Amino acid sequence: MTLLWRFQISKLPYLLLLSMRRGSFLGGHINIFVETIIIPPQVSVCIPVLRLSRHRKKVLFYCHFPDQLLTQRKSALKKLYRAPIDWLEERTTGMADMILVNSQFTAGIFRETFQSLSTVQTDVLYPSLNTCTFDQPSTESQGLEGLLPEGTSCLFLSLNRYERKKNLGLALEALAALRSGLPPGQRAGIHLVVAGGYDDRVTENVQHYAELKELAAQLHLEDCVIFLRSPSDALKVALLRGSAAVLYTPSREHFGIVPVEAMYCCCPVIAVNSGGPLESVADGETGFLCEPTAEAFSKAMERLVREPQLRRDMGQAGRRRVQDKFSLQAFSDQLYGYIIRLSQ
Repeated sequence: MTLLWRFQISKLPYLLLLSMRRGSFLGGHINIFVETIIIPPQVSVCIPVLRLSRHRKKVLFYCHFPDQLLTQRKSALKKLYRAPIDWLEERTTGMADMILVNSQFTAGIFRETFQSLSTVQTDVLYPSLNTCTFDQPSTESQGLEGLLPEGTSCLFLSLNRYERKKNLGLALEALAALRSGLPPGQRAGIHLVVAGGYDDRVTENVQHYAELKELAAQLHLEDCVIFLRSPSDALKVALLRGSAAVLYTPSREHFGIVPVEAMYCCCPVIAVNSGGPLESVADGETGFLCEPTAEAFSKAMERLVREPQLRRDMGQAGRRRVQDKFSLQAFSDQLYGYIIRLSQ
C-alpha cells in the first residue's frame, strides 16, 4: 500500500531530508504531496501512475544514481532479464517534470546512461549532513586514549565499508610510503585507523577484512594500524575529531558523505580526484585531491604531518564549507527554490 501525506510547502525540505537519510518514510512506501508537487521516493517506476492521476500536479524526481548501474550483467540471461527493467527505468525517469541529481558527477553519469535523456536538464541538489550526531559531546573521546598506542602524535583515519571497490588498501600503502620517508623518531607517532561498516553475513566484508589484515602484515604495519568493524556513531565522531586527516580512497563515488562528515568535524580530507569529492572538497583549502596512488596520498599526508597549523586552518575551512554548502539550511533553501520554480 502507498500512503499519500500532505504537508505545507515550507516543511518539505526537512521531510525530504529525513526521507533520504533513512531511505524513505516508513521503509519506502510514502510519497509526499505538497501543493502541486509530487516527489516519488527514490525510484522512478511509479511516475507513470502518478501522472495518470495528477490533475496538473508536477513530478520532481531526485536521482541519486541510475539503478541499472548498481547491478552486474555477467551472463546472457542476466542481460536479458535486465533489458526491460533498464528500459523502464529510463522511460519513466524521463516522465518527471524536473530531475535533480546529487552531484555534477552523477549528472554526467545520468547523461551517459540514459542516452535518450541526454538533452534533458538536470539540476544539482547536494545531500545534506544531519549534524545532530556530530554536534553532541562525544562520550567516547577518552576511549581513544585506550584505543591508540601510547605516543601517537598524528592519526589518520580511513572510514568506509569493507568492500573492495572502496580501495582501502590504498590507505595502507600510502601509510607505508609516508613512514618510509620519515626519520624513525617522527615515524613512530604516526598511526592509521581503518574503520567501516562490517557484517559477518556478507562474504565480501569477511574476505576483504582478512585481505587488509594480510596487506598490513606484508607492509610491516601491524604496530601502527588498527582495524575497527562497525564502530559506534560516538566513536566515529571521536575519531573524526581526533584525526589529522581522513583518507578517502574510493574512485568515482556518486557523492560520498564521509568527506562532508570529516570537514564538519574540522578534519581535513585527502581524497581521490574523481567523483563527488571534486565537488565537496576544496583542493588546497579543506584538504587535498590526489591521484589514486600511494605516492600522491603520502605526499599530502606528509604535509599535514609537518604542518600542524595547516591542519587547523584546513579543518576550520572545511567546517565553514559544510555550513555554507551542505547544511540542512542550504539544502532546504535550494530545494525550496526548485519547488517554487517547478510550481510556476
